[in-house]
Order: sequence, then C-alpha cells, then structure tokens
Amino acid sequence: MMRERAWIFDLDNTLHNARPHIFPHINRAMTEYLQVHLNLDEQAAGELRRRYWLRYGATLLGLMRHHATDPRHFLWHTHQLPDLERMLVHEPQLRATLRRLPGRKYVFSNAPVHYARAVLKALAVADLFQDVFSIERARFRPKPDSHGFLRLCRAHHLRPQRCIMVEDSLENLRAAGRLGMKTVWVTRAERAPGHVDVKIANLLQLPRMLSYLR
Repeated sequence: MMRERAWIFDLDNTLHNARPHIFPHINRAMTEYLQVHLNLDEQAAGELRRRYWLRYGATLLGLMRHHATDPRHFLWHTHQLPDLERMLVHEPQLRATLRRLPGRKYVFSNAPVHYARAVLKALAVADLFQDVFSIERARFRPKPDSHGFLRLCRAHHLRPQRCIMVEDSLENLRAAGRLGMKTVWVTRAERAPGHVDVKIANLLQLPRMLSYLR
C-alpha cells in the first residue's frame, strides 16, 4: 500500500530551484575558497573547481583527495547564504503537495546539514520530514555513491524496495534503482531512460502519479 512507502527527496533542484541564484552563489564561494586556501588566482581556482566536479562528481572530493581539505570547513564557508529567503525559487503549493503524499518523508542531500535545514525552514516544510540526511551523515561520500543510501536506510530501518527516490539527477536515480527503490525524475526532458519509473516536470504533479509508484 502507498502509505507504507517512504519518500526520499533530494533538496536542490528538486524541492526548490537552485539554478538561478543559489548555485551561482555557491560556485562563487567555492572559487573564492580555492583562491584563499590554495593560493590561486580567480581563473585557476574556477578551472580547478570545475575539473574536480567533472572528475569526481563533487569539488569537495577532489579537494579532500589532493589537498587534504577539511570537508566541514569547506562546506561551512561555501554554504553561507544570508539572503537565502530572497534567493529561493520554489512552487508556492509545495507544502500542500508534500502533505498529500502518504508515508514518511526524508531529505537526502549532498549539501551540508546547516544549509539543508536552513532551506527547509525557509520553504516552510521542515516539519514534514522525519530526517535530513546530509553529506556529513554519508561520511562525505556523496550521491551517487550507494554508501549514503544504505546508511540512510539502516538509520531508519527502511527497506530500499519500499522507498521512492525523488531527484533531478539521473545518476543518483540510477544508484537508487539498483538498490530496488522506485524512482521519480524531476525534469523538463521529453523522455526518460528505462531506470526511471516516473517523470514529472515539477513536484506539484507528484500526487497524480501515486498509482504508478505502488
């Protein structure tokens, strides 16, 4: 039954749209961090940030591997957004939509916990989630690494086969699907690959898709 399902939501570009304002801000902060702590000029720092992101899937992993960067220090200093509420772009009916979904709800994000909790509070949906499983909880092994998925499931006694992963990243959904989770892709793309169970343009469509996620 649907009420037995557990919903696992990505945060950025799933519960809200981080592309217009938040991601550019974080990218600039990461570049500045590399300038200061690796003694690079702006161009070299930006190129290194992008290179590590392309190679490892996260700039943080490259910094940890090649520069022994303290991940907590990096994440704290690159995820400071004093104008967060002004920068957020989200569906006004987000809270009502989430309340229509039967089952427990979790957030699983590659972002640090202080940022994730601040976003959920600003969205006025923090109380709807059982837990926020951040990059710290995954021991700094970001999605699509299965390590974090399994730690989340163990922490809350969840069977992957009874979970629904809602994400904007195909790679992360592929990892979730391999574990047996149902997958929902949040995208404007016209077609979805075979490992996606449901495709939606935005979260407001999700309650109408419940019959496909049994």
